[in-house]
Amino acid sequence: MTTTGSPYTPCTFFGGTRRRLAIAAACAALALGATATGAFAADAPYPTKPVKFLTNFPAGGPIDILARALADALQKDLKQPFIVDNRPGAGGNIGADFVAKAPADGYTVLMGIDSTFTINPHLYASMPFAAKDLKPLMIFSSSGLAFGVAQGVKAKTLPEFIAQAKAEPATFSSAGNGSPGHIAAEIFASETGAKITHVPYKGNAPAVLALMGDEVQAGILATPGLLPQIQAGKLRALAVTGKQRSPLLPQVPTVGELGLKGLEFEVLYLAMVPAATPEPVMQTLRGSLQKALALPEIKSRLSSLDMVPLGETGSAASEHLAASQARYGRIVKATGMKVD
Repeated sequence: MTTTGSPYTPCTFFGGTRRRLAIAAACAALALGATATGAFAADAPYPTKPVKFLTNFPAGGPIDILARALADALQKDLKQPFIVDNRPGAGGNIGADFVAKAPADGYTVLMGIDSTFTINPHLYASMPFAAKDLKPLMIFSSSGLAFGVAQGVKAKTLPEFIAQAKAEPATFSSAGNGSPGHIAAEIFASETGAKITHVPYKGNAPAVLALMGDEVQAGILATPGLLPQIQAGKLRALAVTGKQRSPLLPQVPTVGELGLKGLEFEVLYLAMVPAATPEPVMQTLRGSLQKALALPEIKSRLSSLDMVPLGETGSAASEHLAASQARYGRIVKATGMKVD
C-alpha cells in the first residue's frame, strides 16, 4: 500500500545491515545508469531528428531547386530527413526572419540568396531582424542574370530594345522589390534613358511565368530560372550580366560587351543559420555540404543551372557578403530606390 506524503524515497535506508547494503548497491546502479544516460543524450551526434531547409522564395526558383538537391544529398549522408519549406515574401525578409527567431540548434537552416542581406537593409525602412541575428554557413555558388524578353517583343538585340523603350515605356518583371533584377532594371533605365515600369513578383519563378504569359515585356532575372524557357524558344535572351558569356548561352553577349558595365551582377546562393548555432553543429553541416558539392550529380545540377560553385565559408563568405552589401548600398543611394 502506498502512503500519500511518505517521507521515504526508493533509496531511503532502513532495516537491517544486509538490507541497507542491498539498497545502497541498487541505488548506486540506478545513479550510474542515469548518469550514463544523461551523458549519452548530451553527446548524441547531430542531427538526431529532421532538419528544415527553409527557403525564403517560392518553389520552382533556382534556390528552391538547389535546396532540394542538397537536401537529398544531406539526408543520405547524415541519415535524417531534410525537409524543404518555402516561406516567400517581402524580398525574402519573411523567411529570413523566421530562421533568425528559430532555436539556434541547427534544425532550421535558411537556404536563400544574398539580396536579403546585401540589398534589403538599404531599401526597407525597417528590417524584421538584425544582421547579427544570422551568420553565413556557406555560399554554395553564384550565377549571373539574363536580360529576357517575351516572344511578342519585336527587338532582337539590346540596343534595339533600348531604342524601343525610349520611345514607349517597357514593363519589367523582377523577383521582387529589392531583388538584383530590380536594381539592374533601375540601373538600366538610368544608364540608357529607357523608360520602364517595374512589376515585382514573389520570386524568380513567378516573374518568369509572367514574362512567358506576356504580362510584361522584359525582365532581368536569375539565369537559371530563364534558361529552360530560353532553350525551349519560349523566351529570348538579349544579354547576360556576368563578366563572361554563359557557357549555356554562348551566343548571348554580356552587358559589358554592349557598353553597360554598370549592369554586371551576380546572385549568391547561400545558407544562413541563427547566430548562436553551436560551432560543432555548423561543422557537421558544412562538412556534409562540402561532400554534397563534390558529388557528380550536384556538380551536374549546378552546371545545368548555369551556377559557378564557390563553397565559401567563414571569413571568406562574410567578406564576400560585406563587399556586395557595400556595392548595393552605393547603387541604391545613387538610383534613389525605395521600398514601402
